[in-house]
Amino acid sequence: MNIILRILLSALTLLVIAYFVPGIAVDGVYIAIIAAIVLGILNAVVRPVLLVLTLPITLLTLGLFAFVINGLLFWFAASFLEGFSVSGFWTALMGSLLMTLASMLSNKLLKD
Repeated sequence: MNIILRILLSALTLLVIAYFVPGIAVDGVYIAIIAAIVLGILNAVVRPVLLVLTLPITLLTLGLFAFVINGLLFWFAASFLEGFSVSGFWTALMGSLLMTLASMLSNKLLKD
């Protein structure tokens, strides 16, 4: 039940981000739910591999390169999902930062 609530909160967050950030578009609630699921899978599977592969540059930038990886994954998810679009890297970086902040807040509220 907790995972369904987290997906729905992520989808709602994505809809709010699309409303306020120019350059991010989500066509509807169904697309937002699918995008939230895809982003969750990418963050669970691909992100750890990328963080390990880019560990030297992440250490050099004192962890700031992790934000770049988040933005790239956000942009990548939008590249193959019909109905979810991001206009460029900086927009994707802004969207991923807002998604991260909302995710941190929802994780704090939905403690197990």
